[in-house]
Amino acid sequence: MQEYDVSVTFTDNLFLVDLVNNTDGVALALDSIQGGKEWLGMDVLIFNSWHWWIRSGQGQPWNYIQIGNQKFKDMDRLDAYSKGMSTWSKWVDTNIDPAKTKVFFQGISPIHYDGHLWGQPNAKTCTEQTKPLSGSTYPGGPVPSQGVVKSVLGKMSKPVTLLDLTLLSQLRVDAHPSKYEGIHSNNDCSHWCLAGLPDTWNQLLYAELVL
Repeated sequence: MQEYDVSVTFTDNLFLVDLVNNTDGVALALDSIQGGKEWLGMDVLIFNSWHWWIRSGQGQPWNYIQIGNQKFKDMDRLDAYSKGMSTWSKWVDTNIDPAKTKVFFQGISPIHYDGHLWGQPNAKTCTEQTKPLSGSTYPGGPVPSQGVVKSVLGKMSKPVTLLDLTLLSQLRVDAHPSKYEGIHSNNDCSHWCLAGLPDTWNQLLYAELVL
């Protein structure tokens, strides 16, 4: 197997844009990405973001949303995500040299909390789902945040490879941790079983890296 000497970095910025500590609380600054300095000089950058954008109340790590000098108690989360992704895309276009750094964006990871979305209206969650959905379409259609990602990437001047794993994952209603793995008393539709679907995600990434 061919070996690669590459530089990689990991950060805990769930939103790509900055969380800023101000005197009146923590702001999600949709037009600020000072944390991007940690990404400079890498051979490969793999981004993903959406999961935490829909948190609310005590589950969100900010007190308000900020754009320039404007402060908002809240806003439509897809709109906020779009603004944050646009800030990220401008950072990539300004700072990344494609000859030195390859950039990926991992697509939206779906959840399975509503059986109506996969054609089983009596199923409230994916509990007791033991097989993938058949076919190559998902009855519930695309995840709305997918459209945001594709729109932003489509306007960028620098190349970013989209690891479009959403539909692949939507079909795997059977692939979430649940009571069967002996740790959770309930199903955990925010994460995926290992070994399992994440192995396929990694294989897709590996194929893109070696092509």
